[in-house]
Amino acid sequence: MTLRHATLHQLRSFPVLARHLNMTRAAEELHLTPAALSIQVKQLAEAVGLPLHEQIGKRLFLTEAGRLVDAASRDILSRLAQLATDLAETQGLERGCLRVSMVSTAKYLVPRLLGEFCRAHPGIEVALEVINRDEILDRLVRNQDDLYIMGRVPEGLSVVVQTFMDNPLVMLAPAGHPLAGVHAVDPARLEGETFIMREQGSGTRLAAEDFFASHRLRPRVRMTLGSNEAVKQSVAGGLGLAVLSEHTLALDVASGAFAILDVQGFPLLRHWYAVYPTGKQLSTVSRTFLEHLTAAGAPQAAGARDHGPVL
Repeated sequence: MTLRHATLHQLRSFPVLARHLNMTRAAEELHLTPAALSIQVKQLAEAVGLPLHEQIGKRLFLTEAGRLVDAASRDILSRLAQLATDLAETQGLERGCLRVSMVSTAKYLVPRLLGEFCRAHPGIEVALEVINRDEILDRLVRNQDDLYIMGRVPEGLSVVVQTFMDNPLVMLAPAGHPLAGVHAVDPARLEGETFIMREQGSGTRLAAEDFFASHRLRPRVRMTLGSNEAVKQSVAGGLGLAVLSEHTLALDVASGAFAILDVQGFPLLRHWYAVYPTGKQLSTVSRTFLEHLTAAGAPQAAGARDHGPVL
C-alpha cells in the first residue's frame, strides 16, 4: 500500500465529504460538481488501496479506512495551517492569514472592523465565513478557524470568551403600529401580537424567548425566517413585530418603514463575543485582530475569560 499518489487537494476534500456524508452538499461547499468530487474521492481510495465510503440505500457511510483517512487528513491540514502560522510569526504582521467565522447578524458590524484591520495590515490574507449559529458551533468544535464571532456564549464547550462590544436587541414594529410612540409599554400589552422570529437556535431568538418566558408571554409566531433582511421586510410589510439587534438597523433608520417600540425591559442588553477553544494558541495576527476588536468596543469590552464547559 502506498499513498504517494494522494494529493493535498484530495486530502482537503475528503474531510468535507466525511462531515456532510452527502456528495452534493460537500461538493457545494468545495465549489465543485458532485462528479468532480466523486472522481477525487475515487482517486484517493485508489491511492489508499481500500474503499473509503459505502452507500446503503440513499445514505452514505464511511468505511473504517475512510474514518482513518478523515482523521489523518484533518491532522495533516491542521499541521499545514500551523506551519503557515509559524512562518507568518517570523514575519510579524507583514504577512499571514486570519480565519474568522461569524453569525450572520455580525455582518452589520464585523466587516467594517475587519476592513480597518486590513487597511492597517495590508499583507494579511483573510478568510471570512458568515454562517448560522449551528454551523459556527460545528466549526468551533472542529477548530477550523482562528476566531468565532457570536452573540451568545456556546454552552457545553470549553472556550475562551472575549467580550468586545454591546449588542442591544430592540423591539421592531411597522411604522404606524398602535404602540409606536407609546412610552414604557407594559410587556403584557404584547399579548396577542404576532411575531416574526429568527430560526431555532439563533442567539437573537433565544434572547427573545427568554424575555417572553420571564413575562409569561406566549407570542403568536407567524413566521420563522433565517435572515435578518427577510425579518425586516416582513415587519415593514405589516406581518408582525420582531426582536432584532440594533446593529441590523444601521442602514434603515431613515427609511421611515419601522418603529422601535419603547417596551419595558428593552433594549435587551447582550454582547458580541470573540470565542476560541481553550488551549488554542493564537497567532500574532489573531491576537492583534482580537485587540483591534476590543479597542473598537472600549470602554464596553469586559475582557477575556476562560470558560469551562458551559452547562
